[in-house]
Amino acid sequence: MITGGSSGIGAAAADTLAADGFHVVVAARRLDRIAEVAERTGGTAIELDVTSEESVAAFAAEVAAFGRVDVLVNNAGGALGLDTLREADLGDWQVMYDTNVLGVVRVTRALLPLIDAAEGLIINIGSMAAFTAYPGGSGYNAAKFGLRALTRAFRMEEAGNPIRITEIDPGRVATDFSLVRFKGDAPKAEAVYADKLNLTAGDIAEAIRWVASLPKHVNIDTMNIMPRDQA
Repeated sequence: MITGGSSGIGAAAADTLAADGFHVVVAARRLDRIAEVAERTGGTAIELDVTSEESVAAFAAEVAAFGRVDVLVNNAGGALGLDTLREADLGDWQVMYDTNVLGVVRVTRALLPLIDAAEGLIINIGSMAAFTAYPGGSGYNAAKFGLRALTRAFRMEEAGNPIRITEIDPGRVATDFSLVRFKGDAPKAEAVYADKLNLTAGDIAEAIRWVASLPKHVNIDTMNIMPRDQA
């Protein structure tokens, strides 16, 4: 199960996990996009808005037909704007927290019985923004710091249970992340990656694949992944 599966890291993860033999369920709000991903991977597309309790409940009811969830990739997230705290758009901040933190809680709680049934794996896609704050990033930093704290506490709470919980924190990855952050301003988004050595969505998907391939007694706690020129 991959949330935010319509593009970027989520879509790339669907490709790699399908290649390893998983039946992949790709979930996102853009049904046309996830339908394309599902078609090429032989998977299933299910519409999902992680900020909506009703949408998550409907998603979980549909997923229940599978009887188990071996791997859940909580990938839905993202940033909006680069406002300083003085200029904060609280609507944007609310969306970031609701997506990056509460969205993970909603989906994980809804699917936990199916994850338990498979003695499965949960992979939360965080960010290096959970480790290093930066000017204008306070809203996104707060959300990703929150996800990191949530993931760590959840890992400790579940240490005695036969499920695994992993946090993968990418650095600079050239996807449509910045295009979303800057609300469609393509030149501004492209400048983020210009003249830099960037990771690809496929790089992070390979990390997801590796974590998912390990024996069930192995838990990768946290993985930080950055391009060579980012430190």
